[in-house]
Amino acid sequence: MRSEDLFLVLNKEVIFDFKENPFWWPDYGSFWVVIGAVLTQNTKWENVEKSFVNLKNVGVQSLEDVANLSEQNLANLIKPSGFYNTKAKRLSMLCKNILDKFGSFEEFMKNVSRKWLISQKGLGFESVDSILCYACSRDIMVVDKYTFRIFEFLDFTFESYDEARQWLEDIDRKCVYKAVGSISDNELFARYHGLIVEFCKSHLKGAKFDDFALSLFSEISI
Repeated sequence: MRSEDLFLVLNKEVIFDFKENPFWWPDYGSFWVVIGAVLTQNTKWENVEKSFVNLKNVGVQSLEDVANLSEQNLANLIKPSGFYNTKAKRLSMLCKNILDKFGSFEEFMKNVSRKWLISQKGLGFESVDSILCYACSRDIMVVDKYTFRIFEFLDFTFESYDEARQWLEDIDRKCVYKAVGSISDNELFARYHGLIVEFCKSHLKGAKFDDFALSLFSEISI
């Protein structure tokens, strides 16, 4: 099985309106992606959305607004996301570091490197690549816990996160374009990650895939 095989199967089965939201992640290309990438760690996205509402209710409209909040105030606002004291500290520091290094979110989008993001406390590979893909429009695939669950079932093993990412990115674009039309690599990888998440949210029950997923994966692993 190759990467395009997995993509095409998921693209056929997942119900999501990519015409309305071609890049899947909410608020694609905005500073909210950076906030969300931190807040979504170890929690459901629904809890992140509650935190977003709290932040918007006090007038947060930029990274500068987040950076100007006290850590205690920020922690109270993001409480629905869990681990709020730790996340507030890391998020506040990240926003300040971005502004100190790049001056603005727009310059951050254009100039940030993966190496710089990885050096920031509290950002793992998944969070870093989410920011690069969905905030900065970079051609990079996000590998999350759902992806590794699929790999585990298919008996695929990788030496590292980056090896798994490279396998996913090594995709036959001609095959993909026949199914979804000609799209940029950024949109392709954003969509691919979205397909994996949406599929697993529907078919991964606790620690196990349901019968539909098991049957589907058995077919494509041949």
